[in-house]
Amino acid sequence: QVQLVESGGGLAQAGGSLRLSCVVSGYIISGVTMGWYRQAPGKQRELVAFIRYGGTTNYVDSVKGRFTISRDNAKNSVYLQMSNLKAEDTAVYYCNTMPSSMAWGQGTQVTVSS
Repeated sequence: QVQLVESGGGLAQAGGSLRLSCVVSGYIISGVTMGWYRQAPGKQRELVAFIRYGGTTNYVDSVKGRFTISRDNAKNSVYLQMSNLKAEDTAVYYCNTMPSSMAWGQGTQVTVSS
């Protein structure tokens, strides 16, 4: 059974940092593109960043220069380092393949206070 478990969210002040982690079980991620997504209240889920199996990355314009996605295939995990956080980053953050193909995990809440 495939399971995605996100963690690392919390309350941060504007300008602060958080590091999100996603551990995948039941599926080997080393050969696939993985992404981080977020869903703000009242909005649709959006792709924030993704990392290809070779390590190249892409980001949505709103987080470029502030967020860094990485992966550790040995740990079957994906990470999102978020810096210079803004109030508009407040959302529930999820990981999944890109495009998404797995059942969504519970996500991790990120709240940024201005």
